Amino acid sequence: MTHQEILSKEFNLAPIHSVNIIQLIDEGNTIPFIARYRKEMTGACDDQVLREFADRLDYLRKLDDRKAVVTNSITEQGFMTAEIEAAIKAAQTLTEVEDIYRPFKPKRKTRATIAIAKGLQPLADLILEQQKDTTDIIKIAEDYINDEVKTAQDAIDGAKDIIAEIISDTAELRKALRDLLWEHGIISTELKATHDKAKTYEMYDNFREPVKKIVSHRILAINRAEKEGALKCIIDLDDELPLHQINSLFVKRAPSSYLVKEAGEDAWKRLIKPSVENEVRNELFEEASEQAIKMFESNLRPLLLQPPVKNRVVLGLDPGYRTGCKIAVVNGNGTVLDRAIAYFTPPMNKIEESKRIIKDLITKHKVQIIAIGNGTASKESEIFIAELLKEIGNKDLAYIIVNEAGASVYSASKLGSEEFPDFDPAHRSAASIARRLQDPLAELIKIDPKSIGVGQYQHDMPQARLTHVLDGVVEDCVNSVGVDLNTASAPLLSFVAGLNASIAKNIVSHRIKQGGFTSREELLKIPKLGPKAYEQCAGFLRIPGSSNILDNTAVHPENYEVASKLIGKLNQLSSTKDLAKELNIGALTLDDIIRELKAPGRDIRDDLPPPMLRSDVMDMNDLTEGMEITGTVRNVIDFGAFIDIGVHQDGLVHISQICDQFIKHPSEVLSVGDIVTVQVLGVDTNKKRISLTMRF
Repeated sequence: MTHQEILSKEFNLAPIHSVNIIQLIDEGNTIPFIARYRKEMTGACDDQVLREFADRLDYLRKLDDRKAVVTNSITEQGFMTAEIEAAIKAAQTLTEVEDIYRPFKPKRKTRATIAIAKGLQPLADLILEQQKDTTDIIKIAEDYINDEVKTAQDAIDGAKDIIAEIISDTAELRKALRDLLWEHGIISTELKATHDKAKTYEMYDNFREPVKKIVSHRILAINRAEKEGALKCIIDLDDELPLHQINSLFVKRAPSSYLVKEAGEDAWKRLIKPSVENEVRNELFEEASEQAIKMFESNLRPLLLQPPVKNRVVLGLDPGYRTGCKIAVVNGNGTVLDRAIAYFTPPMNKIEESKRIIKDLITKHKVQIIAIGNGTASKESEIFIAELLKEIGNKDLAYIIVNEAGASVYSASKLGSEEFPDFDPAHRSAASIARRLQDPLAELIKIDPKSIGVGQYQHDMPQARLTHVLDGVVEDCVNSVGVDLNTASAPLLSFVAGLNASIAKNIVSHRIKQGGFTSREELLKIPKLGPKAYEQCAGFLRIPGSSNILDNTAVHPENYEVASKLIGKLNQLSSTKDLAKELNIGALTLDDIIRELKAPGRDIRDDLPPPMLRSDVMDMNDLTEGMEITGTVRNVIDFGAFIDIGVHQDGLVHISQICDQFIKHPSEVLSVGDIVTVQVLGVDTNKKRISLTMRF
C-alpha cells in the first residue's frame, strides 16, 4: 500500500484528501494554514488531526528509509533472497525491520562468534539439521577438536552457542515471543525498603499486574521509581510458553534433537528474554509516554484558551514570606503602572502598613481585580486580601487566585530580563501573574509548556517528542485566536504560522520605527519575510485600526476580492452553496468569510465562561462532608481531575466519581478550565487531601 492509501484508511479520509494533505505538507505549508485556509482540499480536517497525520507520514517515510538501508546492507553482504526481500517490504514497523536485519548485523564478540571462529559452524549446522545419522554425536564432534577446542564436549557446547544465536536471531520467533510477553506477561516489582523514597512508592511493593492491562500512569511511576533506584521491575512469564514455541519451530525427532532443545532453552533465557523484555518495556514506556503527552496536550489547549479579562486594571501579587509580597499594577493594555512590596506575611507581619500601601495603589490606579499567585504564602495573602476588601467595602472589587506555575521560570529568564530590565525577578513574576489574568495566551507562551503545571510525569517522557507536541498546541492556539500585529510581543508573534523568532523581532523593530502597521501588505517590507511566509501568516495577524476592515478578520488576503463583494450584502444572502459556485470559491471557505464579516475582530475566547472571582476566603477546616461547592478544573490526569475549590489545596475527583456512566478516561467529561459543582466526600488535613465527587 502507498502512504496515501495507508493514511486514508487509518484516518478515515477520502483518498484525494490524503493526497492533498501530503502535497500541502511537502510544499512547506504550516498546519494552522492548511487547517484554516485549505479546508476544501483536506475535507475540513482540524489542526489536531493534521498534526497526527503529519507525524504518521513522517514515521512511514522513516520506515521506508530504514527498509532501504537494511535492503542495501543485506544485498551487499550477498545474503538477499526473495523471501527476505518480501519480508522487508511487508514489515509495518521499525521493530519488525530490525528483527529481519538482526542476523545480518555486524556483531560484537559473542559466544557464537567465538565458536564460529573456532571452526564449529559446520557442526552446529549438522546438529540443527537433526538427521538420523547423528546418533553418535560425540564421535562426530571429535572431528572438530583442535588447538582451541580441547574436547568433543567443548565442540558440542560451542555448536550449541551458535544454534542458540541462530534461534535468537529468527525474526518470526522473536515476534511470536514478543506477542507472548504482551499477552501473558506479568509486570512484577519489588520495593527496596531501605531506599529513601520507599514511602513514595509503597503501593508498588510486591506489585503484580498483567502487561496487557497495566495503565500508563503506573508504567511511568514504575519507570521513575526504577530509575531512582527505589525498586526492581521485571516481566514474569511461565518459561513453558516460550520454550514450547521454540521447540515447535526448531526441534525435530532425531538423536541430536535434545541438543537443539538445550540450545533453545539457553537462547530463551540468555539471549531472547532479556532482549524482548526490554523491547516490551520500551514499547510500554512509549505508549505510556504518548498517552501522557496526549493528556498534557489536552490539558494545555483549554488552559491557553482561557477567556481573557480585557481592559481591566489588575493588581498582581506574588506572595512571599521573608522577602515580602511583590506587587505590580498593570493597566488594561498590560503596561506596568506601579510596583511595591508589602510585608503582611510572617515574619514581618506589617499588617497596617501593608494595608495602606495596597489601598493607595487601588485608589491611585483604580484597580478592578487583584490577582494572587497560588505559590508560597498564597493562603496568608488570600486571607489578608479578603479582609482588606471587606474594609474597603467596594463590591465591584474582587480577587482571584492565579496558577503561577512557571512564573518563576519566566522571571529569571532572558525574556523576562529583556521585558523588565529594571525589575527584580519577584516583581517580574507579579507582573506576569497580573497579565496571566488579562490575556492567558499572550503570557503563557513566554514559558516552556512543560513548566505550566498541567502535565503528569512530563520530565520522564521523551523530551523531543513532548516539546514537538506542546509547541504544536501553542502554535494552534495562537493562530486560532489571532494576534494583534501592533501590540503583540515578539515571543507571541514567533508562534504565528510562517514566522520565527528572527522575523518576529524584525516585525517589532519595524513597528517601533514606523509607528505601527496600517495594512497587512506592509508585512512584505519586513526583512526575511518573503511571499511564502506572508501567505502563511497574513490571515492570523490582525490590525484593528486598519482602514480595510478585512485586516481585522481571519479572512486571508487571497480572498479579499471575494469578501469585498459580500460586504453590505450579508442580510441578502440565501444559498451559500450557489453563491460559492458563482464566486468560484469553496463553500467551506465562503462560510468562514461570512462568519468573519458578521463579527470582525471577534475573539473566540469571549464565548467561554469567565474566571471565578472571589471576595471571601475558605480553609480546609471549613469543609464538611456533603458540602456542595463550585470549583474550576485545574488538571485532568489518567485517574481523575484536580479541582480548585478555593481552599488553597486542590481536591481530587477520582475517575469513578466523575459521572454515573462508565468512562475510559476523565478527559471524556472534563477539561481544564471547566466550572463544575462538586460535593465533599472527605478531608484529610494531615495529608492535605480533599476527596470530591460529582455524583450526587
